[in-house]
Amino acid sequence: MEKEKTYVEDIDRSMYDFRNEDADAYRLKEGLNEEIVLQISKEKNDPDWVRDLRLKSLAIYNQMKMPNWGPDLSDLDMDHIATYVRKNTKLSNSWDDVPEEIKDTFEKLGIPQAERKSLAGVGAQYDSELVYHNIKDEVAKQGVIYTDIESALRSEYADMVKDHFMKLLTPSDHKFNALHGAVWSGGSFVYVPKGVKVSVPLQSYFRLNAKGAGQFEHTLIIVDEGADLHFIEGCSAPKYNVANLHTGSVELFVHKNARLRYSTIENWSKNMYNLNSKRALVEEGGKMEWVSGSFGSHISYLYPMTILKGDNSKMEFTGISFANTDQNLDTGAKVVHIGKNTSSYMNTKSISKGGGVCTFRSVVKVDKTAENAKSAVSCESLMLDSLSRSDTIPAMDIRNKSADVGHEAQIGKISDEAVFYLMSRGLSEEDAKALIVRGFADNVSKELPLEYAIEMNNLIRLEMKGSIG
Repeated sequence: MEKEKTYVEDIDRSMYDFRNEDADAYRLKEGLNEEIVLQISKEKNDPDWVRDLRLKSLAIYNQMKMPNWGPDLSDLDMDHIATYVRKNTKLSNSWDDVPEEIKDTFEKLGIPQAERKSLAGVGAQYDSELVYHNIKDEVAKQGVIYTDIESALRSEYADMVKDHFMKLLTPSDHKFNALHGAVWSGGSFVYVPKGVKVSVPLQSYFRLNAKGAGQFEHTLIIVDEGADLHFIEGCSAPKYNVANLHTGSVELFVHKNARLRYSTIENWSKNMYNLNSKRALVEEGGKMEWVSGSFGSHISYLYPMTILKGDNSKMEFTGISFANTDQNLDTGAKVVHIGKNTSSYMNTKSISKGGGVCTFRSVVKVDKTAENAKSAVSCESLMLDSLSRSDTIPAMDIRNKSADVGHEAQIGKISDEAVFYLMSRGLSEEDAKALIVRGFADNVSKELPLEYAIEMNNLIRLEMKGSIG
């Protein structure tokens, strides 16, 4: 009698892997040169300063070397990446006006339902362009600006955008930020006026449908003095047999006594190189909260950075990453303490299985001016089999003797006894392991908005279906 299979050959990602034909899309030729950059600039009708920044960024990109300290990027070939792809459609603030196939994509991903239930505003980007943007009347009446960044560049907020755009994340930071500066397209601009508390979240969702393409959106958020905002970012893509690239940029400005929570669930397909940059500048008494879930991509480099510039400013980072077969997720967080009495806390969980690799990198820098700085870093790793790998690489640069800094790391394997106990109570091995992993990730899912916590638990179930019994 043939032994019954107790595993699935591949994970059923059908809810994310559907794709649309892009035969009617406008697509620039693959590769990267001055002609292509100028073509993007012309397509976007850039102001002169943006075009000049693109060309400067391209020159920096050509001079800089590829990173040689993280996961291998040698298979990423920019000569085979299209840096600009868009459907032949225009941005709409009415869901009825969005083309049917794009509408169907976001319906499947649950975006309109989420908007109707609990979100103050939604922006939906498809390939290189936003296709839908809407904000609830009651939030707009508070003076909150939430629009696509290209529209902001041609509005009364143009000077504000110019004063902040690529000032936190500059082209000279690293090679892929220079790439972003050269070919960026799409993204959102948010401004929350002084004292305004946005009671329900704003959301952007990024879908990369095109094969062999890159997505380079730019998100710029300014939360003015005493204001409060929760911003949610979701990302997904179907799977192809060629490389796709995501090199977005997120710049966050948190003013005096303001608070910003930035939540992300990234579920890119496993042919995606996710080389994203995120950075926040926090003024006196301000608070920056990050919630980050990294489930997809072939390779990720992702380390949100917070600069605690003002006295009594704070940062909290809560993150989870899940690496399966053919995934190398190099993630973590960075913080720079500059002001007095600043504090930071990082709490991360990583899960690896099927030969997947999770690496956690943290950087804590305490400047000479940062009297009484406090920082705590806690990272826990769970390996579900003997094929997988987990590494922790903390870096600390302490230049003030009054600092109180600590780091704690735990790495372990899933308990056979716990699996056996749950199976004795009637659970299948697959369900038992998924339950243990969900319990391990519980403190992260509690930090997510409800619909994203559900998505995270669904993703864990999908990943667990590949486990060998």
